[in-house]
Amino acid sequence: MKKRTTLAAIDVGTTKICTILANVTEDGGTRVVGVGITPSNGLHKGLVVNINEARESIRESVKKAEQASNYKVESAYIGVTGRHVNSLNNRGVVSITRNDRLVRPDDLKRVLQCARTIKVPPDRKLLHVIPRDYAVDGQVGIKNPVGMHGFRLDVETHIITAAITSIQNLVKCIRSLNIDIDDLVLEPLASSEAVLTEDERQAGVILADIGGGTTDIAAFKDGSIWHTAIIPVAGYQFTRDIAIGLGLPFDVAEEMKKRYANVMPVYDSKAETDTAISTDGHGVSHQDLCDIVRSRMEELVRLIMLEIPQADPKTVIPAGLVLTGGSSNLPGVDALARDMLRLPVRVGTPLDMEGIADALYNPAYATSVGLLLWGAKHHAEKAWSSAGLGDGLRRLAMRLRKMFY
Repeated sequence: MKKRTTLAAIDVGTTKICTILANVTEDGGTRVVGVGITPSNGLHKGLVVNINEARESIRESVKKAEQASNYKVESAYIGVTGRHVNSLNNRGVVSITRNDRLVRPDDLKRVLQCARTIKVPPDRKLLHVIPRDYAVDGQVGIKNPVGMHGFRLDVETHIITAAITSIQNLVKCIRSLNIDIDDLVLEPLASSEAVLTEDERQAGVILADIGGGTTDIAAFKDGSIWHTAIIPVAGYQFTRDIAIGLGLPFDVAEEMKKRYANVMPVYDSKAETDTAISTDGHGVSHQDLCDIVRSRMEELVRLIMLEIPQADPKTVIPAGLVLTGGSSNLPGVDALARDMLRLPVRVGTPLDMEGIADALYNPAYATSVGLLLWGAKHHAEKAWSSAGLGDGLRRLAMRLRKMFY
């Protein structure tokens, strides 16, 4: 009988909580066995603002996933976002002093430890230290230097930090449900696992996950993460502008946005062809609705591109922009961004997965699926590096690496 490991991922978003359970077997099979999706309460722009409400929303999501799968969630991979997240690139350098001058795994640990010795304020937590590439005696662009000969080993890393209080509030919600945390993962890194191709990462691409409370940015160059950022503008601001601009209750504005909004020009002549739309007894101009959403989306695209250093985007990110997240479902969003940027733009949908995953085949669940893929990938890496690894687990690690790289 095939051995299997059950992994869980919990995406704690501003508008929804999504819990996914999946089985990973020793021969490399990955199958979704449970999904729990509930509205989110107690969060604003990715931050916990009411621990009790947030905990109950997470509890309900986990309960639904457990009921669908008949498994118990004991630990999970958790997504992190919010304006409190910061990032920087930093280098580390060590000497290879052994007589054979051979780079070994211990040297990788030493050079990464050197790169992470940055001054982290006491109110911040080191979330990720991700190696971008290595250099041996000045030879750059090396992805795995183990086994090479040299006198000096360099590494360039992408370092991500977050506010301790924000992380502690999220961790408290999860652990109060008797769920351990396998890893805290920055959400745009998770989303990238679900929607980006290896060719896009190599060429240079920006991922923008437009959620309910934040837009999460991850830029890739030469196959590795280059820049991350969180913009506190997303679907909530779209709905708020509609509510204020058209004099609607927030819930009605949200429903109209989802049902009728289109970010591309709708009419050539508003006076002749504009139509009225209504929800719950509230009627507004379709053109006015679309004008508001289009203006906000144009502003957001400009904010996304401001995350790129002052250079020609066509040379820095030739693969263009990949939009994902719930707000990327607005009709015409890719065409609008393409017209503005004159770059390739597409809407990223999560990878198709085995199991009861049809509901997840939507940009709104890019982070949720990505957290699970991140967990499966790192679970395989841990298994690969463990002592006494059996042949079956080795096959699992190899197959997962092929799937997710």
